Amino acid sequence: MNSAFVYDHVRTPRGKGREDGALHNITPVHLAAQTLSSLRTLTQLDPAMIGDVGLGIVTPVGEQGCDLTRFALLEAGYGDEAVGYQLNRFCTSGLDTVKFAAGMVSSGQTEAAIGGGVEMMSRVTMGSDGGAAYSDPELRKRYPYIPNGVAADLMATLNGITREEVDAYAVESQARATRARDEGRFYKSILPVEDVDGNVVLDQDEAIRPDTTIEKLANLTPAFEKLGADGYNGILKDVYPDIDAIDHIHTGGNSSGIVDGACAVLVGSENFGKMTELRPRAKIRAATSIASDPHLSLGGVIPVTEKALMQASMTVDDIDLFEVNEAFAVVPLVYARHFNIERGRINANGGSIALGHPLGATGAILLGTLIDELERQDLSIGLVTLCAAAGQSTALIIERV
Repeated sequence: MNSAFVYDHVRTPRGKGREDGALHNITPVHLAAQTLSSLRTLTQLDPAMIGDVGLGIVTPVGEQGCDLTRFALLEAGYGDEAVGYQLNRFCTSGLDTVKFAAGMVSSGQTEAAIGGGVEMMSRVTMGSDGGAAYSDPELRKRYPYIPNGVAADLMATLNGITREEVDAYAVESQARATRARDEGRFYKSILPVEDVDGNVVLDQDEAIRPDTTIEKLANLTPAFEKLGADGYNGILKDVYPDIDAIDHIHTGGNSSGIVDGACAVLVGSENFGKMTELRPRAKIRAATSIASDPHLSLGGVIPVTEKALMQASMTVDDIDLFEVNEAFAVVPLVYARHFNIERGRINANGGSIALGHPLGATGAILLGTLIDELERQDLSIGLVTLCAAAGQSTALIIERV
C-alpha cells in the first residue's frame, strides 16, 4: 500500500446561513467552483493528474443535486475529463471524501485525488431531501430516527452534563474563534469569495459572536424540548429505562451554527509530490468509520477514535491536537472527559458553535484547520473526528511532514 499525503487545502469563509448572509447570493455550484479553482491556482495543479474529486453535500437536492461536483469542476476549468461525485453520509461527508481520496491513492488507483464539500444552508434547507427515515412509517417503527438535538440532550443526561457546562463551553468556543480570527490564524487557507462581477463579498468567517456571555446564553430557551415531548423522549426512555427524564439543555447558543461554506483538500502519493515538486504538509496515518447506537447518534466519536488509534498503533497521549466537531457542546465535553484530554488540546481555535457547521464541508474544513494549527504550534500529530445522524462517525489521524 502507498502512503497518502495531504498536499494542500483551501476553504471559503463561513457565511451566515440565512438570506442576509454574505454568501446567500452565490449558488452552491459557483461556491464549489471558486474553491476548486483556488486549490488549482494555489498548487499549480494539472487536472489531468487527478483521478477523482468528491464533495460532501448533505442535502443533495435542488441546486445541490445532480452530481454538483462534476459541474463545479467544469466551471472551475478542470476540463472535460475531470470526474467528480457527491457524497451524503450526513455530517461526516466532507471528511469521508478525503478518506476515500486517500484510499484511492493508497491502493494505487491514482496518484492524486481531491476531497472536500459544499453546503449552502441559506439556499437549500436542511432536511429538505426527505427520505425513508422521515416518511416510511413501518421503517420508523423498527428504527426510529432521533433528531440530533434530542440525541444531544440524551447524551448530556446519560453523562451528567449540565446546562451551565454546555453554556460555558460555548462561550469558550466563541472566545477561541474570535482570537483565531483576530490573530489571522485562518487567513492562510481562506479563499475570499467573489460575486459574479468579481467583487469580494466575504473574506472572513461571518458567524462568530464575540459578545457571547454566560448570562446571555442562560436566557435562551432549550431548542429541542418540544421535539422530545412530541414523542422522542418516550422512545428514548424505552431504550434507556434507567433515566427518569431527559434534561433538555441545548439551545441555539450552545449548538452548531447554520452557515454556508465550501472547501477542497488535495491528497496525493509520494510519487505525486516528486512529479509536481509539491511538498506534502501531512501524512495520513489512519482513516476509519464506524456505526453505533442510532438512538445515541452522537456517541460514535469515542469508539471511532479508539478504532483509529488502534489502526495507527497510537494512544491518546500520542495526539498533540484534536478537532472534535462541535455539533453540540456536549460532544467535545464528553469526549474530553472520556479520554482525559485537557481542553487546550481540543478545538484550539473554536469550532462549529462559533464558526458554524456547513454540513457537507465541515469535516474537510476541520482537517485543514488542524493542519494549519499543528504547523503554527510546531506540533506533529493530530486527530479529527465527527459524529453524524443515525449513529455514524468518522476519524482521521495525520502526522505533519
